Amino acid sequence: MASDKVQVFSDANFQASVLQAEKPVLVDFWAAWCGPCKMIAPVVDEIANEFDGKIIVGKLNVDENNATAAQYGVMSIPTLLLFKNGKEVERIVGYRTKNELAGIINSKL
Repeated sequence: MASDKVQVFSDANFQASVLQAEKPVLVDFWAAWCGPCKMIAPVVDEIANEFDGKIIVGKLNVDENNATAAQYGVMSIPTLLLFKNGKEVERIVGYRTKNELAGIINSKL
């Protein structure tokens, strides 16, 4: 069940939605064919619900938006990038549990 709190990012809206956001933004770089991406999707939904109002959470499909993925050197997916004030402050590659992700996010807020 996808959370309605998870936004969809693209090459077109990345600058405005992520880099110019007033809150920290967690971006899940993923692809439809990626098994670990499917495993972490419900975790990302839970994070979006838990951190609602504190951070913005969204997903960027690397197959449809390869310019942004290339710009940030995303070579493996899932890769989650946490942005604060338009700058990357954390990079998480591969599956993590909700508690692991929440701990990493809390340490950067």
